[in-house]
Amino acid sequence: MGSSNSQLHVVALSGAGMSAESGLKTFRGADGLWENHRVQDVATPEAWERDPELVLRFYNERRAQLYRVEPNAGHRALAELERTHRVSIVTQNIDNLHERAGSTSVLHLHGELDLARSTADPDLLYPLEGRPIELGDRCERGSQLRPHVVWFGEDVPELQRAAALVETADVLIVVGTSLQVYPAANLAYMAPPGARKFVVDLEIPDSAGLQGFDCREAAAGMALPKLVGELAEGEM
Repeated sequence: MGSSNSQLHVVALSGAGMSAESGLKTFRGADGLWENHRVQDVATPEAWERDPELVLRFYNERRAQLYRVEPNAGHRALAELERTHRVSIVTQNIDNLHERAGSTSVLHLHGELDLARSTADPDLLYPLEGRPIELGDRCERGSQLRPHVVWFGEDVPELQRAAALVETADVLIVVGTSLQVYPAANLAYMAPPGARKFVVDLEIPDSAGLQGFDCREAAAGMALPKLVGELAEGEM
């Protein structure tokens, strides 16, 4: 392990395509449906006010599905990179596949599916470990628990911390994201001028090539192990 490599900071910005490779259904389709539900009916504050039982059932199903899939080779490659580099993951995904693969520094921009949150105090979080949230499940202050997920129309409280990580990157890897979900997509363009920048996806956004990214048009599970190998060997 080279001491120079171990000081380099690699930031990986991961999106829905990474989870899809593990078999998780993701909201990415042009039809606006997520598991046959309109996003407006299951992933907005208005949906929660209107029908909390439906929202809880939807996320309980997503959580159960999460424990039927495994991290893919892309997740494992990023975890392996910690042997030679400082690695920070900034993910738009609400699953725990990065952690299950072994990554130790993971910032979830849009929340975490396997946590419940108090509706009275957003700082009160409760690990679920795959369990469902039911109507009547309450926090210590007596309020109903909700999924710890940033819904459409809500603020993204971790955005500033994510930006600070990207701004210190020596290497930025953008993987499995269309770079079209804002404000998260802005992060891809916040790396310092001298950083090496890579984008890995089956469909490379036009903006990536224009912004000086090294584009790897492939699935994460295919491209990331090779890219991580290059970084670990100091080939770039």
